[in-house]
Order: sequence, then C-alpha cells, then structure tokens
Amino acid sequence: MRAIWKGAISFGLVSIPVKVVSAIGSEHSVKFHQMHQSDQGRVRYRKVCELDGEELSQGDIVRGYTASDGRVAVVTDDDLSELPLPTARTIEVHGFLAADDVDPLRLGKPYYLSPDTSGAKPYVLMREALRRSEKAAVAKLAMRGHETLALVRVQDDVLVLHQLYWPDEVNSTEGVAPTERVRVTDAELDMADTLIGALGSADLEEFHDEYQAAVEELVTAKLEGAEPSAEPESAEDRGGGKVIDLMAALRQSVEAAQGSRKAPRSEPSSKPSAKDADAKKTVSKRAAAKTASSRSSGAKASTSTSGGSGSGSAKKTAAKSTAKGSGSSTAKSTAKSAAKSTAGSSGRKTAKSASKAPARGAAKKTG
Repeated sequence: MRAIWKGAISFGLVSIPVKVVSAIGSEHSVKFHQMHQSDQGRVRYRKVCELDGEELSQGDIVRGYTASDGRVAVVTDDDLSELPLPTARTIEVHGFLAADDVDPLRLGKPYYLSPDTSGAKPYVLMREALRRSEKAAVAKLAMRGHETLALVRVQDDVLVLHQLYWPDEVNSTEGVAPTERVRVTDAELDMADTLIGALGSADLEEFHDEYQAAVEELVTAKLEGAEPSAEPESAEDRGGGKVIDLMAALRQSVEAAQGSRKAPRSEPSSKPSAKDADAKKTVSKRAAAKTASSRSSGAKASTSTSGGSGSGSAKKTAAKSTAKGSGSSTAKSTAKSAAKSTAGSSGRKTAKSASKAPARGAAKKTG
C-alpha cells in the first residue's frame, strides 16, 4: 500500500519510524459522469481566472487566504513546510487512556501505521506495551494541511491510528431530541424488548451493499438494452408508513421478526420418512424380544415351582399368571418370589399362593 505520510512516533525518548497508509479501500459507489443530454458528451470543468477569463494550468495556481477586509495573503508550500511545529513529521504521544473511554462521535478516519526502516523492534515494543496495559495512546500530528488529534491502538498485530475530532468540532445535541413531552408505557417497553430479542444479534460480516448491487444491475440492463427489473417494495408495503398504533406496530414487527427467523428451518413432515420407519421397526423388535424374555423367565419360574409340587395344574396356573403380567414389574416380582419360596423347601406355601384350590391337593401329596 502506498504511504500517504512518513514520520516517527515520539514515545518518550523512543522514536519509532513509521509510514501511514490508508486502512479503508475504495468505498462502495458506482461512478457516474456528467454528460450533455443531447449527444452524451462529457462535461468538463476548466479553471478560469474570474478577472481576465484566462484558463489556468495547475502551475499558475497558488494558495491564498482572504481576510474579512479583503486583504489577501498568499501562502506557498514552502511556507507551510517551514512552520515550527513539533508534529510536522512526528506523531507525538501525550498520554494514554482506555479505548472504550473515547466517545465514538470523536473517531474519524482510520489509518494503519507500518514500521519504516529500522523501526521494527520499537514498533513491536510499543504494540505489546499497549496490548498488555489495555490502553490506547493519545497523540497529535500534522497531516494533509492541518494538525489533528489522534488515537493509536492495537488491532491484531498492527498499530492503528484514528483521527479524532477536536472537542469544538463536534456539534452539541441541543435541539436534536424531541421537545414535546412523550410518555412511554411499560407495556410498550416490554414489547420493544421482545422485538429486540426477536431480531437477535447482528453479525456485521453478513451485511451487503444492496443499493450498489441494484445500481449495477440497472446499468447492466441498460447497456444490454433490457428492461430494468420490477420496482422495489415501497415503504408503505413494508409497513414503513405513518405509525398510528405503536403497540400494534410493535406486535406486528415481533411477529414478522419471529417468522423470518423460523423461515429457513424446514418444517417436519407429517409422513414419517423411511429412516423413521426403520427406527420404529427396530424399537418394536426390541420390545417384542423383551416381552418374550419376560415370558420365558416367568415360565421357567413356574416350572420350577410346579416341579417341586409335582402338580400339572399348578404349572398352568403359574404360566397363566405370568402371561397376564408379561409387561409389568409386578408379574416379575411374583415369579421371583415363587421361585425363592420353592428353593426354600416351602412347596406347600408356594403352591398355595400360585394355584389356589387345585394346587393344594398337589401340595398335600408333596408333603
């Protein structure tokens, strides 16, 4: 990048040779030329002396100041370069502050500071000192015909210089705010808070210059002899007309913001997909296997019980009880309890609880 200023940062007794380069590239704009409507000839401006009408070249023009009484003082480039200013070729640091303490209204155009010859080490020293202290330097320098206040801060691994407006250059806010008395209700504030939440956070990287794109599209269409695209949506169509009911406007804005945030998301289909159907089949198979396992374990417990009693009717009764409660924990508990009682040589009590009257005869025979 081409340097627009060369000098040094004066940091106490440390001098840091630097070059100032622009931090902003070409701004978004479509450049138009003024033309003669009838033949599309370019309109040119010529510098003409108002006294004799003579057209002047750049070498014939000097810089002058006209006083209120009409006197004129001619000031040359040599006169300006010889001014006894310490900031003529120096970025003179006067103090430090937190970057957040600077009113954004005071921030002007930003520039990058690049180390010049033999300036790398002191450049890095100042950069790391500012980074560690979390401070920014306040400095003064003369550039482009005037002295300016500046803020030097760290951005990534680069020192950035922001021109600062002088205090008297920033206009007062007096007379800007509404002068009539306005009452805002809590309900309106709550709805405004809801709207802020619905709109969500903003990512500056996602924004694009739609105006420039529209102008370029218009120019391309005209060059190709095509018709321009349809007219854009008007402010009234977007609801940007006169606000009559503030609450209604806020409510509609919230609904629109919530709708726009939900729009990219695909709605779930009412018809299950093949993947969902396979998943359901798998779950059904597992449930069936689990049920069969429960029935098998219940049947084994019943067989063990009836084996101790030697009664076929006890087997049927226990199996019936197990089948009824195959899906519940109560049936499992009953089967385990029956098996445990049988193992403890209590065949009569087990047969009695499992099979009622028919099992009693079997239990007596066992005894």
